[in-house]
Amino acid sequence: MIVTFSTRLGRITMFSEPALALLRMLGHSGRIPGAIRNEDLPAALEALRAGLAAAGHVPSPAPGETEEPLADDRRSQETAVNLNTRAVPLIEMIERAIAANSDLMWDKG
Repeated sequence: MIVTFSTRLGRITMFSEPALALLRMLGHSGRIPGAIRNEDLPAALEALRAGLAAAGHVPSPAPGETEEPLADDRRSQETAVNLNTRAVPLIEMIERAIAANSDLMWDKG
């Protein structure tokens, strides 16, 4: 599944596993669809940054981690991407939303 984050200024898409992890760091249950009102975004961003400081170095859940390994084991050769890296576009989107007085919403891709 894909999750799309959007504001009046644009949108980004992310695989559901890291998106759900980041939503939980924002202080939400991870229910989709959902939203954070502009006035609540600064606190949510602070919670996200605190969560990333504690666990952002952990490789983010990859899509389909529960699937069977590929025959040629390509998945094990891929470099794991941590949550800090995956969070960069979302953090930038939230900062722009705060500045533009926009809400943050998310839904299935």
